[in-house]
Amino acid sequence: MERDLHFEGVRLGINYGLNKVRFPSPVPVGSRIRTGATLVSVETAGDGSLQIVVDFVIEREGAEKPCCFAQGVYRFYI
Repeated sequence: MERDLHFEGVRLGINYGLNKVRFPSPVPVGSRIRTGATLVSVETAGDGSLQIVVDFVIEREGAEKPCCFAQGVYRFYI
């Protein structure tokens, strides 16, 4: 099931960083790619913000395996 993630009342959102980034296959120039995302967790951080962790998989059209796996970490301040 596809869903968009939306938070009400967020005054500031920060890309906090990436975990576990891997590039198992190359992406030639001109390739068509697509990204899938899976919500891993939503937790309250020590400073009162929400910490969101998302797994990303980037695939190249016609390739046997994905070209990138990454885990994004975000902070939302309400």
